[in-house]
Amino acid sequence: MCAKTAPSLKYKRVVLKLSGEVLRGKGSETIDAAILERMCEQVKEIHDLGVQVCVVIGGGNIFRGLQGAKRGVDRTTGDYMGMLATVINGLAIMDCLEKMGVKTRVQSAIPMNQIAEPFIMRRAMRHLEKGRVVIFVAGTGNPYFSTDTTAALRASELHADIIMKATKVDGIYDKDPKKHADAVKYDELTFIDALKQRLNVMDSTAFSLCLDNNVPILVFNLDDEHAIRKAVAGDKIGTLVHG
Repeated sequence: MCAKTAPSLKYKRVVLKLSGEVLRGKGSETIDAAILERMCEQVKEIHDLGVQVCVVIGGGNIFRGLQGAKRGVDRTTGDYMGMLATVINGLAIMDCLEKMGVKTRVQSAIPMNQIAEPFIMRRAMRHLEKGRVVIFVAGTGNPYFSTDTTAALRASELHADIIMKATKVDGIYDKDPKKHADAVKYDELTFIDALKQRLNVMDSTAFSLCLDNNVPILVFNLDDEHAIRKAVAGDKIGTLVHG
């Protein structure tokens, strides 16, 4: 059974949204073993504190549907190829976590019974209650929807406290900090302010779901060794977008 959650933690059930790109190493390797291990150690850290953890993983390190369109692949076909890439990443995370002693379940939006459970909301909820990390793969199972939308959808369905979007930047800025030295980082934003300023927090479909269902989003840098633990504790980290 799940350990009792420490009272100091601000968030008790989280959806951790990971880009597939974070798994890519500096070379040509699509899944860097050292990066994968460090990421899973952070997931294990909050799991051991009693946090109920869902992971939504992208597939951009292997194949992205929009990239396929540039290579002459039909958009729908490309999106399905991208969904399969997320399955590969999800299995890698599962394997790494289980080697660390963390009980894990993979649920797929596309039926593939030999390697993953089908997504069933009540079953996912039960896994969380039993202290298992649940990894959602294959996006929503539909083309034209991103893994950001998957995260927003699963967070809404499972009544998660927050979506934690781990990226390679330390929050949301008023403009691209890599191009503009005077870019200003926000500590907090409302959904309406983010919309007015056209800040790319998530794609529009995902953002609308979070807005309509009042699911806050925390954007932060995963490179910090204990970033996820700090986030669930409510420390000032990244940028919080809320109602």
